[in-house]
Amino acid sequence: MVLVVDDTPENLSLMSAVLKDHYKVRVASKGERALQIAQASPAPDIILLDVMMPEMDGYEVCRRLKQDPRSAHIPVLFLTAKTDIESESAGFKVGGVDYIAKPISPPVVLARVQAQLQLKRMADFLRDKNGFLEEEVGKRTRELSAMQDVTILAMSSMAETRDNETGNHILRTQRYVRCLAQKLQALPKYAPVLTDAYIHLLYKSAPLHDIGKVGIPDRILLKPGKLTPEEFEIMKTHTTLGYQAIERAEKSMDMHLPFLQPAKEIALYHQEKWDGSGYPEGLVGEAIPLSARLMAIADVYDALISRRVYKGAMSHEEAMIILRQGRGTHFDPEVFDVFLEVEADFRRIAISLSDGDH
Repeated sequence: MVLVVDDTPENLSLMSAVLKDHYKVRVASKGERALQIAQASPAPDIILLDVMMPEMDGYEVCRRLKQDPRSAHIPVLFLTAKTDIESESAGFKVGGVDYIAKPISPPVVLARVQAQLQLKRMADFLRDKNGFLEEEVGKRTRELSAMQDVTILAMSSMAETRDNETGNHILRTQRYVRCLAQKLQALPKYAPVLTDAYIHLLYKSAPLHDIGKVGIPDRILLKPGKLTPEEFEIMKTHTTLGYQAIERAEKSMDMHLPFLQPAKEIALYHQEKWDGSGYPEGLVGEAIPLSARLMAIADVYDALISRRVYKGAMSHEEAMIILRQGRGTHFDPEVFDVFLEVEADFRRIAISLSDGDH
């Protein structure tokens, strides 16, 4: 459909006569009416627009057409007797694609309309194709995210069936880690690392921190009393076993899977301590990956406030006394200070996902 906009009835009749054998034609004698037609459905495929009109000239009509998403894609050809360079430049500046000089030449009008419609069809095709591709990319991205979630859920569920901790422990530690990471994100030192995407990975990876416990014998894992030194050495291997399990899963895919990197760090290093007295490698300070330093606080807090076969549950206040003693020895002092700012949030998470013992 071609929309012709001109305030002179004779010009509208002439343009209609030139175009009607080739296209469906609509006419408008005022700029406001032209905008109404262009922004309705179905929209015109092309607009032939007079420049010199009362109330609203062609330049202003074109400017408004281009500002509205419903009409921005419609090519505008100016019809005018003003063919000086300044006038043409003004038309192109507001979004026009061509000029047709008055008095018109019918063959020139038809040729230029046809050329612009061909260009529009190509642009529409590319826009539709890009939209389809964007939709496909979004679909594949959602599928990939779902595969990641299923992979992590399957692995963490396997650990949960062997451990004496509850599924709520996994849910709580996920939320603790995310809460702490989001607070740290506000600090310039951590902002480049703790992006929203990375925090989401940490949230998804947190359930795998104890995946290695699937390799610990029941007599140790489920022992109600204190472990002997020999048993504790075996228990400590759960960090390495967890890392190796994730590493093997990754290698079985014959590719590097970046989304598993935080999971491997958390599984291997969440028992490391700031002063180097942790395991399995005795890392010191910032040599411990940030993901593991976050997990260390989340895991210890939840362990203290939860009932286990070998201990009762502590109150939040009792747990905080013990945690504060670990600042600078067990825990990264800078991260721990941020934890103190969100301890009330940790408590709310614990209550909302309570096992009934805190």
